[in-house]
Amino acid sequence: MTGRGRLTVAGAVLMVSTVTAHAQVAVENDYPTVARADYVFGCMATNGQSREALEKCACSVDVIASILPYDKYIEAETVMSMSLVGGDRMSIFRTAPHLKAMVADLRRAQAEAEIRCF
Repeated sequence: MTGRGRLTVAGAVLMVSTVTAHAQVAVENDYPTVARADYVFGCMATNGQSREALEKCACSVDVIASILPYDKYIEAETVMSMSLVGGDRMSIFRTAPHLKAMVADLRRAQAEAEIRCF
């Protein structure tokens, strides 16, 4: 392979690596700023209103975002909220296997965030 051919291959590899890196960042950053801020505010309300809590809570939402796409996060949060509502009509949110799996995925992401950040 000539020098120019190697350069072209190296350029293509670099371009693919860059696109892949940008796609990964996009996936990890698909949570809207408002959603991240809401998470951090709630986390700080639970863990204290200190700079240390801010850093840990920001880390936590970043870890969750790296594991669970935003749409899956919203679905699981909704199911969790609905499962807290009493009554027979809401029992589906506590018993349906696919809904329980959604919540389990979120809980695993939260547990990973807890391990990494707190």
